[in-house]
Amino acid sequence: MLDAIVVGSGHNALVAACYLAREGWSVEVLERDTVAGGAVSTVERFPGHRVDRGSSAHLMIRQSGIIEELGLADHGLDYIDCDPWAFAPAPPESPDRPGIVFRTDLSATCASIAAACGTRDADAYRRFVTEWTPLARSVMRAFSRPPGAAGLSRAFGPLGMPAFLGGGDPPATLARRLLATGDALLDYYFDDEPLKAALAWFGAQSGPPMSEPGTAPMVGFAALMHQAPPGRAVGGSGALATALVSRLRADGGNLTTGDAVTALRRTDGGWSAMTAHGRTVRARTVVAGCHILTTIGLLENGGAVPASAATDLRRGIRVGPGIGMAVRLATDALPAYPSAPDCGPGPGIHAGLQLLVTDRAHLRTGHAAALAGRLPPRPAALSMTFSALDRSLCPDGEHQMTLWSQWHPYRIADGTRWADVAEAEADRVVDEIERFAPGTRAAVTARHVQSPAELESELGLIGGNIMHIEMSLDQMLAFRPTAELAGQRMSGLGAGAGRGEPLAGLYLTGASTHPGGGVSGYSGRSAARLVLRDARAGALRRLLPTARGRARRC
Repeated sequence: MLDAIVVGSGHNALVAACYLAREGWSVEVLERDTVAGGAVSTVERFPGHRVDRGSSAHLMIRQSGIIEELGLADHGLDYIDCDPWAFAPAPPESPDRPGIVFRTDLSATCASIAAACGTRDADAYRRFVTEWTPLARSVMRAFSRPPGAAGLSRAFGPLGMPAFLGGGDPPATLARRLLATGDALLDYYFDDEPLKAALAWFGAQSGPPMSEPGTAPMVGFAALMHQAPPGRAVGGSGALATALVSRLRADGGNLTTGDAVTALRRTDGGWSAMTAHGRTVRARTVVAGCHILTTIGLLENGGAVPASAATDLRRGIRVGPGIGMAVRLATDALPAYPSAPDCGPGPGIHAGLQLLVTDRAHLRTGHAAALAGRLPPRPAALSMTFSALDRSLCPDGEHQMTLWSQWHPYRIADGTRWADVAEAEADRVVDEIERFAPGTRAAVTARHVQSPAELESELGLIGGNIMHIEMSLDQMLAFRPTAELAGQRMSGLGAGAGRGEPLAGLYLTGASTHPGGGVSGYSGRSAARLVLRDARAGALRRLLPTARGRARRC
């Protein structure tokens, strides 16, 4: 019998497996796909091109300490800073206006904002970064800890100072800042709409529109970019998963790909995982790193969760209408933006996100259409051209580009199938970058379209949601995925179990759990720490009766 089975090989699942194997546990990771890493993986889509299947730029994991704790640099992981970390091209109808270049250097960023928007907004941006950097750091600390009151108090405690909050009632002021909409934050600081739209688009990458309460911190993360910008893993996003697998195997852990877990069953002394190829793998502990709805189905299939409880759980988890789609392109040139400044040698503005939205109305109408099950009036797109940073991604003389377009619904209200419209919708996404960088379409030599339906079928992202479930205020922190499951355990669901009693030995990780989507590894490390803590507590309980007996005999 193994010490632990880990279901799924997304980066959080691999992080959990690595921490357990490092402690000497026998661990096997079971993955249905033939490629490890889930949405943090890279494959050859076009001849000679290594193309990401999901995420591309990594931010949170580079600030987590996980890379250093697991020694992943020794397993081949290397990052290049995305600097500039973003570029907002000028509206096509304003040909004389320069674009905005967001660099790690705050003064250089403010100078670019002053040239495009005026000195008032440049000064406001400097104030925004100064005021939001400590708050954004605290949000990041909160993401790195379990979502209980103690962890949140430690994360935000230093910000209770009236000096930071400007007087008044510090807890109330802090709460208001955190619960505000992203739009309210932007309107408070800035006047220029294209600047607001760029920062709103940056914040909206987590899924919710900036009109929702609690989205101000998503915009506030922009302040952190001047301390530590996003990074591009050399060789593609999947280089992180490759390094984690290497570390796992170095510590004696195993990875099995191409064999899906079909059921999880409770047994005497632990758990059994049944697989599609007929294996039965036994372990004392299971860490489920797949989608929470997939996990519920596996437990129901194995009889570990009653059908009625599984149905109740599913009803309490909101996946949402879907987030968007990706168009992966091979090209023979990088997009040429007329409003881009000459950044000198190097990748310049192609190093970071190219934010192709100049008015927040564009974002709002796209989100409203998705809620109604309709395709967006105009796709809200961003471009990533990381072959400008990392030439190992494709052959000499060639480039690659990813266009991410947000708020395309998973289910189209009129019954249209994605298989029938994906290519036409991809054409409309390419049209968006053509508006800002004429000639881009002619440079495309090959493309691969990931519609919401394909994101689900290839990567197990139910409903096409790259964050697993909606990142809305009611499904974050101590409510993710639900209040009962936020402790990364399945509580009160076993056949005959009392309400609030966990399924012993079963733990949750992945984007369905705190802190949600994005490449952080926080959930995986938290799950591993919880498993190890419970194991130590169990060993102590087994020793206590013997110790008490000895004390009585004495």
